[in-house]
Amino acid sequence: METLILLAVLAVLLLLRVPVAIALAISALLVLPSQNYGYESAITDLFNGLNNISLMAIPGFVFAGILMAKGGISKYLIECLRSWIGHIPGGMAVVCVLACAIFASISGSSPATAAAIGSIMIPGMVQAGYSKKYAIGLVAVSGTLGILIPPSITLIVYGYVAEQKASIGKLFTAGILPGLFFTFTLVVSAILYAKRNKFGSLPKASWKERWVSTANALPAAIMPVFILGSIYSGIVTPTEAAVLSCLYACLVSVFVYKEITWRSWRPIITETVNLTAMIFLVIAAATLFKQYLTLSQVPQLAMQWIAETEMNKYLFLLLVNLLFLILGAFLESVSIVLLTLPILLPMLGTLGIDVYHFAIIMTINMEIAMITPPVGLNLFVVSGIAKESFEKTVAAVMPFLWIMLLNLVIVALWPGLSLYLIQ
Repeated sequence: METLILLAVLAVLLLLRVPVAIALAISALLVLPSQNYGYESAITDLFNGLNNISLMAIPGFVFAGILMAKGGISKYLIECLRSWIGHIPGGMAVVCVLACAIFASISGSSPATAAAIGSIMIPGMVQAGYSKKYAIGLVAVSGTLGILIPPSITLIVYGYVAEQKASIGKLFTAGILPGLFFTFTLVVSAILYAKRNKFGSLPKASWKERWVSTANALPAAIMPVFILGSIYSGIVTPTEAAVLSCLYACLVSVFVYKEITWRSWRPIITETVNLTAMIFLVIAAATLFKQYLTLSQVPQLAMQWIAETEMNKYLFLLLVNLLFLILGAFLESVSIVLLTLPILLPMLGTLGIDVYHFAIIMTINMEIAMITPPVGLNLFVVSGIAKESFEKTVAAVMPFLWIMLLNLVIVALWPGLSLYLIQ
C-alpha cells in the first residue's frame, strides 16, 4: 500500500512539473515513517548518497565538455572532417555524425554534444543544400551518442548505483563497440538519404587545406585517446581522468586555440555548476527513494514475482524496454537510472543477464529518452539552436527513431557487442 502511495504522489508531483529531485524527496519522505525510518536519518542519508568518490567524475567531465564546446574544439573538428569527406555524397551529414561521435568521447553529455556540434552543423548543412528539418533531426539524434560513447555521465551514475557489481572503467569499455556501431548505422543512413534525395557535395578541398585543418584539429582529436587511454591502461581511475580532462581542456582552449578569455569563464562555470547541481540533487533525493525500496523489500518481492511467473530473460528485457520508453517521455536519464536500477539490478543475476550488457541496453534507452517529447533534453537544445518551434523539432526527429529502435534491438539480442572488449 505504501508503495502505491509513493508512486501516486511521485506521479502527481511530476505532472505538476515539480523538479524531479524535490518530487523524489517529498514522495519518499511521506512513506518512510511507515518503515520506522526517522526524519533525522534522512539528512544523514542525503549526504551519504553523495559521499562517493566515483561521483566526483561527473563535475569533471561536465566542466571539460562545456569548456571544449566554448573553446573552439567543435569548430576545428568539423573543419577537419569537412576538408576530408565533405565532397562525398552525404558528406556534410557524415561530418555531423562523426563530429558528434568524437565530441561525445570528450564530453560525456548528450545535450552538450548536440549544442556544440549543432550550432555549427545546422547552418552548414542548410547552406550545403540539406533541408533544415533533416539537419535538426540528425543533430538531435547524433548528439545522443554523448551518453553512449565513453566517458558517459549516465554510465557513471549506473556504476554508482551498481556499486560492487560493475566498475565504471569496464562500463566505459562496454560502451565502445555499441557506440561505434550506432555511429556506423547513422553514417550509412546519412549516405543513403543523401543519394536518394540527390543532395550535392561540397567542393573537394586541396591537400594543403586538409593538412592545415588536420594540424588545427590535432590537439582536440588526441584528447579522447589521452583520456580514455589513461583509464584503460590502468594509469588513472575515471575520477582522476575527469580531472585530467579538465586540465587538458583548459590548456588547449586557452593556450592553443586561444578562444577562452577572462569574460568566458563566468558563463562556463555557471553552466557547469547548474548542470552538476541538478544531477547531484537528483542523486541525493534518489537515495531516500532507494532507502524506502530497501526497507520495504520491493526488489525481493519483484524477484519473487518473476520466479513465480517463470519469466525468461527475453520477456523481461521486452517489458523493461517498454518501461524505459514510457519513462523516457517524462523523465531525464539520470532520474530513470536512479529510480529503476535498484529494483532491476537484483533480478539480472536470476535471469542470467550480464550487468554490463544491461547497462548498454539501459543507456540506449536513455538516448531515446533524450529525443522523446515532452521532456527530451536534446529536443530543447536543438530547438533553441535552430530557432524553430518545439513541435517542428519533434517532427524532425521522429523519422530517426527507427534507427535508434533498431540499434536497441540489435544490442539487446547481441550481448557480445557490449561484452567483447571486457571478456
